[in-house]
Amino acid sequence: MTNFFHKPQSAALAFMVAGAVWFVVGAVYGMFSAIHLVAPEFLPHVAPLVFGRERPVHVNTMLYGFTGTMLVGVGLYYLPALLKTRLWSEPLAWIAFAFWNLTVLSGPLGFAFGLTQGREYNEYVWLADVSLVLAVACLIVNTALTIVNRREQQLYVSIWYFMATFLWTASNYPLGNVMWHPATGAMPGLIDSLFLWFWGHNLPGLLITPLATGAAYFVIPRVTRTPLNSHTLSLLGFWLLIALYSHIGGHHVLQSPIPNWLKTVSVVDSVSMVLPVSIVVINLWLTARGFGGRVWSDPPARLVMGGIVWYIITCIQGPLQSLPFLQRVTHFNNWTVGHAHIAMLGFGGYIALGAMWHVLPLVSGRPVYSNKLINLQFGLITFGLTGFFVVLTMAGLVQGTAWHNGETVLRVLPQLAPFMVMRAALGVFLLTAALVGLANLYLTLRPAREEEPLLRGEEAA
Repeated sequence: MTNFFHKPQSAALAFMVAGAVWFVVGAVYGMFSAIHLVAPEFLPHVAPLVFGRERPVHVNTMLYGFTGTMLVGVGLYYLPALLKTRLWSEPLAWIAFAFWNLTVLSGPLGFAFGLTQGREYNEYVWLADVSLVLAVACLIVNTALTIVNRREQQLYVSIWYFMATFLWTASNYPLGNVMWHPATGAMPGLIDSLFLWFWGHNLPGLLITPLATGAAYFVIPRVTRTPLNSHTLSLLGFWLLIALYSHIGGHHVLQSPIPNWLKTVSVVDSVSMVLPVSIVVINLWLTARGFGGRVWSDPPARLVMGGIVWYIITCIQGPLQSLPFLQRVTHFNNWTVGHAHIAMLGFGGYIALGAMWHVLPLVSGRPVYSNKLINLQFGLITFGLTGFFVVLTMAGLVQGTAWHNGETVLRVLPQLAPFMVMRAALGVFLLTAALVGLANLYLTLRPAREEEPLLRGEEAA
């Protein structure tokens, strides 16, 4: 057992497998949430499955558990591979794995029974916060010392993103989660909304985005078998991300009495995010220019490039909906829910899955059991997520225009019923995709069966 925890790349594989498991768990809770939006009376006496408890389990499990966990696993593979060395400490990576997944596990075990801080994207209780910070600290030490002991002189951009992810999270997470107030995890009054959305937006922007971008920069050049189009452009995109992203969370609370200067900075920098996103997309597309057939004929790379497409859509819609005049119609309704799904499942989730399937044979030494199942997963997610995006956007516009014209919330609800039915039906495709992926992963990693003695004897004869 001791040797197992020292085995190279074992922690990377564990993170990726855990991510696939959390994808199923998060999708199951998402399915229950969708059912309750259609039939609120479904299982009314099962307290852990009321909407207000299952929804945060779904959100946090998909963000931290599926996308985050899987992308960390991918990074733990390409970190030593790009540096031409071994990970500094495999046991330390396993300690990070334990702390990270304890935090994710505290969602289904804690939120379902009312143990939550009750702040969107900041629901984990204080002990879970501590566990996540310890995991991040272990990853910082391991990554930094691997870089120090590298045999490759140049630091490829994926290494920049991977290391920076944990440095940014180590500083942003305790601040946004108000960890110096263990009892509540919150500040008193309106000021708490600023702390809440500081991390609420930096979670996708400075945790998931750099992990996903680093993975895409690793996969696309390997599949096309071409050098990265521009290392300079990749670093420009890196620095613009941190320069612009860290303080745009204020655009979530433009309708509240926060300082006008903060609203202005949040909106201006939200719109300016078009720059780093465009740099990443153009750089990767130019890298693949002339070799698109290699990308689209490779199932994992197709998922990664699909994530880049969703990245474009997300970062056109995101800056636009941060504008105050547009928020009068799009804010506080299903439009925003649709946007969140294409950002985290579309951009982050596609790249996490694609990079995982690309890295899995390199880590395990086994070919993926079935590329057809990867294609099936791609098709199921694409159909389900595209439908989600269209249906939730339409529902949001129905809500937003009605409210903007003075209609009451209660009278708009009946108009949303058909959209919620379609949402629940589309959720079946996403849950099926998660199950197909987990089955494919299991069949890839399952121990090879020994041949029957009689068979071996016949062959010997």
